[in-house]
Amino acid sequence: MIIGYARVSTDDQNLDAQLDALEASGAERIFSDKITGSARTRPQLDLMIDQLRDGDVVTVTKYDRLARSLKDLLDIVEAIRDRGAGFRSLAEDIDTTTPAGRLVFHVFASIAQFERERISERTKEGLAAARKRGRVGGRPPALSPAQREEVKRMRDDEHRPLAEIARLFKVSVKTVRRV
Repeated sequence: MIIGYARVSTDDQNLDAQLDALEASGAERIFSDKITGSARTRPQLDLMIDQLRDGDVVTVTKYDRLARSLKDLLDIVEAIRDRGAGFRSLAEDIDTTTPAGRLVFHVFASIAQFERERISERTKEGLAAARKRGRVGGRPPALSPAQREEVKRMRDDEHRPLAEIARLFKVSVKTVRRV
């Protein structure tokens, strides 16, 4: 049996294109998740793997729909194989039911992991270069330096509860605790 798996990262993304492609490929049953690929627990993926039988073929539109890291991808495909099932990716034309397909799968997965690591490396280099030029990224502080001093004074001198201070400054208790 051909079993499809589709995934998008957020609720506002649409699964339609993946579902159409999986149906066109002959998928008799399709499981889908709306959750980030880096999440270790994906309810529909876990259910699909539990229900696999010998001879089934799990089909995805692209292998990054199955996992975001090489390790996760290999682990998931191994779990599929342990159930006696194969894996097929439509976009990359990979089919692990054959020895050549398994080889191609491992080569593609390694290249994808390399590319993700290069993107991460370039991003870090760009951030470091921006910091050297005095640009600071990230979210602005929730409290100004004067507000931080006032938070400390209220806590140390007035012994006010953290929750009360947080309400007064409209920030979380965690923010007050960090100050």
